[in-house]
Amino acid sequence: MDAVRVALLREVLAGTQWPGAARRFAASLRRSVVPADGHLLLVGTEGYEPWHMAAHLVDEAAWSGRPELAPTLVRHHVRPGEPPHLSVGLGRLEAARRGHTLLVVAPGAPGEGLLERVHDARRAGATVLSLDGGDPGLGTLAHDVLSVPGGDTGAQDGGMDLDTVQHLVSAAAGENGLPVQRGARRFRDRLARLADQLTSPPPSRW
Repeated sequence: MDAVRVALLREVLAGTQWPGAARRFAASLRRSVVPADGHLLLVGTEGYEPWHMAAHLVDEAAWSGRPELAPTLVRHHVRPGEPPHLSVGLGRLEAARRGHTLLVVAPGAPGEGLLERVHDARRAGATVLSLDGGDPGLGTLAHDVLSVPGGDTGAQDGGMDLDTVQHLVSAAAGENGLPVQRGARRFRDRLARLADQLTSPPPSRW
């Protein structure tokens, strides 16, 4: 979801808790990763890998000039021959310590195995953030939580779903940062450029 669509989404959601809640949670994320120069670990559940969250945070890290926002995606199952950035297994969580941030995205129950690893990471000093569907176990372990009840289906809370909230959080995480040196635009300029692209006719093939 690009910056134009995020801006439109915020306009639609104006008057609800979600834009403000997403910015608050994103601020917690920035506060935890910026002083530590990164070390952001992103993990989902066995049945849900937060691919889109990882990709959006990488984009926001590049645009905002905050490389520490780019996460390491930690996966429950790594198949042989996959590229290095997709080959980080759950064992990586065992190395989490003070200065690391563990962002858990869990639309459903995280499972006892993941909860134990998150607990160990927190005990070792890592900051734990949880973007979830309201699981009480994660809520107890996390330093900050943004819950979307029924977020895996969007059936509750006005149809809001966890994927949409992830877009809001990742976009907010990259805001208020210094732009990169070469050719970067501030947020308003970026919006204008993307709007022009969306409304311009397709290029001729001839």
